[in-house]
Amino acid sequence: MSKTAIILGATGLTGGILLEKLLADTTYSKIKLFSRSSVDIKSDKIEQHLISLFQLENYKEDFTGDVVFCCIGTTAAKTKDSAKYKQIDYGIPVKAAKIAKENTINTFVVMSSMGADITSNTFYNQTKGEMERDVLKQKIKNTYILRPSLIGGNREEFRLGERIGKGIMSILNPLFVGGLKKYKMIDPEDITTCMQTLARSNKDQAIFSSDEIVEIANS
Repeated sequence: MSKTAIILGATGLTGGILLEKLLADTTYSKIKLFSRSSVDIKSDKIEQHLISLFQLENYKEDFTGDVVFCCIGTTAAKTKDSAKYKQIDYGIPVKAAKIAKENTINTFVVMSSMGADITSNTFYNQTKGEMERDVLKQKIKNTYILRPSLIGGNREEFRLGERIGKGIMSILNPLFVGGLKKYKMIDPEDITTCMQTLARSNKDQAIFSSDEIVEIANS
């Protein structure tokens, strides 16, 4: 039976790669995109909803399907206002999970980050930890939270700090072995392949570290 997927964040690096994969995936006959700007890809499978994700609750009737892929996220450099930052990284995923629960969507796959921890003294990590906690509170049957390390690949916008970090990590990556594997820079292709795989599975585990993401993607 063909399925309907929802993607939040399809205009971003990871979300864009995921969209291309789902378009080629015969499992899905429809892909609903909820974002503030449109994608350049044309396909009969795509149904675009150009909205403010801060008002996602106003589009509950359209937010129906079989699986939600939430690829929303920002950075402290890009969003300096902490209130808006939290509105994006915490508010949108949690709101999406609540609507998914109300609309009986049984699979919810969301990107978090390595280091997510509600007890962290770092605002970024604490926000991600709170997001994870409140997404899990919705008790959606198949909830999968991915905690990638620094994500490789080239974004459309230039981020100097990230570019420098990726350069350093590309040198250090071979040194991360054994228990340090989760710190390796991760390819967005691996993240999206893992998302696809998890959406087809019935795994009991809810949270996946970066090295586990790579392992699933390559299994």
